[in-house]
Amino acid sequence: MARAPSSRPLPSAATPPPGMGSGRGPGAGRKAPTGATHTLGWLPNFGLPRYPRNVYLLLIFTLGKGFQLSIAQVVINLYAYSVGYKQDFIGLLTAAPALGALLAAVPMGLLADRVFRTRRKPLLLITGVLNPLALAAIGLTTSAPIMLVASLANGILSSAYWVTNIPILTESVPAHERVRVMSLNSFLLLGIGAMGGLIGGAVPELVGAILHQPAASAIPLRWGVVVAALAVLLPTAPLAFMQEGQPIHDEQSLVAGPTPLPDAIPAERGALMAAASAPASGASSVGANPAPVKRGMNVLGGRLALPVLFAALLLPDLLFTTGEGAVAGLLQLYFHLRFLLQPGTLGVLAAVAGLLCGVMALLAPPIARRLGKLRAIVAVEVLSAPVMLLIGFAPTLALSVAGEFARNILRGVFEPIYATFAMERVSSRYRATLSGFYSLTWSIGYSIGPATAGWLQLHVSLSASFALGAACLLLAASILYLFFRHTPGVNS
Repeated sequence: MARAPSSRPLPSAATPPPGMGSGRGPGAGRKAPTGATHTLGWLPNFGLPRYPRNVYLLLIFTLGKGFQLSIAQVVINLYAYSVGYKQDFIGLLTAAPALGALLAAVPMGLLADRVFRTRRKPLLLITGVLNPLALAAIGLTTSAPIMLVASLANGILSSAYWVTNIPILTESVPAHERVRVMSLNSFLLLGIGAMGGLIGGAVPELVGAILHQPAASAIPLRWGVVVAALAVLLPTAPLAFMQEGQPIHDEQSLVAGPTPLPDAIPAERGALMAAASAPASGASSVGANPAPVKRGMNVLGGRLALPVLFAALLLPDLLFTTGEGAVAGLLQLYFHLRFLLQPGTLGVLAAVAGLLCGVMALLAPPIARRLGKLRAIVAVEVLSAPVMLLIGFAPTLALSVAGEFARNILRGVFEPIYATFAMERVSSRYRATLSGFYSLTWSIGYSIGPATAGWLQLHVSLSASFALGAACLLLAASILYLFFRHTPGVNS
């Protein structure tokens, strides 16, 4: 939910799900807290939507995060290779942030829901300052244990952003604006943020020219890692201006009564949504909606509803992130070893691919509206499999690069649609927790994927990891479709 992490999540043109965004219900007329509704009134109107202040501040931080990720993507693996490490260690180094997120994701999600439900700013500020220090430490040492520990800390500290960003954005805007905000978030993270790839390639080239050293040597690449840390440190300061208070456009949490389910929600989703929307006291509301759930959902009911739903959402994501991690984790090193590309060229390649990804994220809302969310998600995953094979097995650089561009185009469509699809399956009470579990599956996938890819590249072939990635994506699409294909509303 870039995530990835991969880290691992509706527009005005799309149709809101039943019972959401209608302005009806016992809590529809309540006045939202002043701080939560405050917009950037001083911002000139350049055609930008008037979102609350918190949305803009998070989007600024997302942009910095995108720069950090794209710079690090170019330089860290090459830096480790330049100081003498091989693919098996580099695979572990790439997996370490995901392992750190694995350790922190669920506790951080639960912490965000239960302790920092309306006070998330301190969590973001503290981790926003410490995270760049851990990242810089990777490039300031040649010791394998220190590099691994710093990379692990990078993942632990980053998880605060990943588990709070999507829930805050979801709760800060009306239902009919959510895919648009998610698309904008993905565009900044994956599209504009990908311009950091140009920086990640240019810094080693510039430092190498000044020092009369190859750009792919240790010292120029070390400077690239430090610049990546600065890219995420600078946009942390504006987070101090975030407004604390209850989230505003959170229709489900405003509905009163023991069974907070709008009448418009079909009975087949009753047990599922009732469990996800249960009151904080823990009283069950499933009994108020006894209609059985159809086919793939007929195992849901009572206390099993929420765990089975989480499993149905998370298992395909685990497979997807494992496949993406196996391909993207060591992609820059793959191009460097197979086609002898240097940091400057790799930076341009990463920037163009990321920009394509971000532009397609902006086009995700009409695609979701035309195909439906579930159909769009499954189609993208199925199409991504042969594209991965093209990257890894193409006989020429041109074909391999074309495959990488196509993979990013498909990923740009996937990210905002899937984030909205997942968040709409549960009520606001469980969104940060679900986001934490998504960070967990991203962490496992991006731990297993790169580590396995490094071993395969060293002991089998440079292309073997791409076959693994394709297989994982096909399996993920199959499971998601089989489970949710008969669920009402998944293609709305």
